[in-house]
Amino acid sequence: MTVPDILKKALQGQRVSLEEGARLYREGDLFELGSAAHEINLKKNPDSSWRATFVVDRNINYTNICYTYCKFCAFYREPGDVKEGYLRSTQEIFDKIDELVAIGGTQVLLQGGHNPQLGIEYYEDIVRKIRAKFPQVHVHSFSASETQHISRVSKLSIREVLQRLKDAGLNSLPGGGAEILVDRVRQIVSPLKTKVAEYFEVHRTAHELGLKSTSTMVYGLGETIEERMQHFDAYRTLQDKTGGFRAFIPWSFESESTEMAMPRQTGSEYLRMLALSRIMLDNIQHLQTGWVTEGPKLSQIALDFGADDFGGILMEENVVSATKSDKLYSGVTKEEAIRLITEMGRVAAQRNTNYEIVKLYSKEPHLAAA
Repeated sequence: MTVPDILKKALQGQRVSLEEGARLYREGDLFELGSAAHEINLKKNPDSSWRATFVVDRNINYTNICYTYCKFCAFYREPGDVKEGYLRSTQEIFDKIDELVAIGGTQVLLQGGHNPQLGIEYYEDIVRKIRAKFPQVHVHSFSASETQHISRVSKLSIREVLQRLKDAGLNSLPGGGAEILVDRVRQIVSPLKTKVAEYFEVHRTAHELGLKSTSTMVYGLGETIEERMQHFDAYRTLQDKTGGFRAFIPWSFESESTEMAMPRQTGSEYLRMLALSRIMLDNIQHLQTGWVTEGPKLSQIALDFGADDFGGILMEENVVSATKSDKLYSGVTKEEAIRLITEMGRVAAQRNTNYEIVKLYSKEPHLAAA
């Protein structure tokens, strides 16, 4: 099939094959891909014609101690590192959530290394305490690799771990740790981390227990274009079965200060991958921009390349920022997110994790009151 044939197929709601996706990547005009992705987005999310959503959230890194030694990571410190390694106290975590709540935030993402000293009881305790003190906050926490770590340390099954965390108050799981979901790539960049089957076991089990999750991709790790398409296909295959993925977030790899010297990906590459995400992932409703690695201006353009959501303001981001790259954007405030969305001719709509609208920010009274 020609590129126009494949795009027509996608616009008709038919599934694009891996081979067709690779052809779109290699032969498709960037703006034609973006136009098709934008049209598909409007069919999935009609309100995207006049608004773009965002969430006020905070990442809290409870520990940076990790024994997984991923080559792409500049954040972790080895077990026994008393100089730079840390484990946040409950009060430190509470103080950070207090700051989130003070600006109307609704989501907290607990994210940490694989600390061998932490078993299931630690995670249950912190989730339970957060939900008791901040019942209005959605705990969107613990990636597949963290869940697997808890399982191993605590000698529990994945299902037992997730059930206990859910009982403690966990609301949903992030898609972090996906990188590229092809074992050939994972064996090179993170040989001790979750394999593809293990990653999807966690998300499948979470969905079966009623915990929604997100899906992600970090490209630029040395993978082939065909492997990127395999990554898309793996997500949509599980989504066909469970429907548990709320959103997809792709971003580019930042190699500075890591063990991997890889070329930095371009803005046009990001927009191409974003458009392909919308085209390939026909059964995932929401597509988020990635301002941390791509910057606010490119994230604005992304709203015309298939994305319907500006993502989270984060308040605090330490994992990618640990690369100390001067090419990263240091932060987006709530007010700046509203401004960036408004500049694109859309109404900024603050949402919660469930994509329910919390507040509209518009100069038009009838929209702001909607």
